[in-house]
Amino acid sequence: MTKTNTKKLAIAGVFCAVAVVGSLFSFPVFGSKCSPVQHMVNILCAVLLGPSYGLGAAFAAALIRNLLGLGSLMAFPGSMFGALVCGVVYAKTKNILGTLIGEVFGTAILGGLCAYPIAIFFMGQSAAGLAFYAYIIPFLISTAAGAIISGVLIYSLKKTGILHTMQESLDR
Repeated sequence: MTKTNTKKLAIAGVFCAVAVVGSLFSFPVFGSKCSPVQHMVNILCAVLLGPSYGLGAAFAAALIRNLLGLGSLMAFPGSMFGALVCGVVYAKTKNILGTLIGEVFGTAILGGLCAYPIAIFFMGQSAAGLAFYAYIIPFLISTAAGAIISGVLIYSLKKTGILHTMQESLDR
């Protein structure tokens, strides 16, 4: 059991690093930095590691991005809700399409709505007015792009049988 946890922790760390480096490839939409690589990582974590590791990797990546000045406070709700929802969906259903939709819903709707109180409490009243209206759409664009990238990757891995092999090696 310790061996599996060590493997999963190491892979979660690699995914966290990919998300941080991938945030260099972000694009601005309204008041948000859209980083589709983070959402791709969320889905890969969900499929390979499970919801708790995915949530942990999303939190760590958001924290590191903020500490390095590569992201905003919106990185927390913008990544963590999607990671949790898609992780739970995959754990319960093993349905890849449902997992992709879970990431989009969790990030765009739940994360976008939770950006509003974060903007009020931490970024000031002026940012709050913008957050309620302007974060759902950018989060949707970012997470949809990440879901498409990860969907292509996961379906390719599944078609070749590599996905099943990777999942088996992590479950031992």
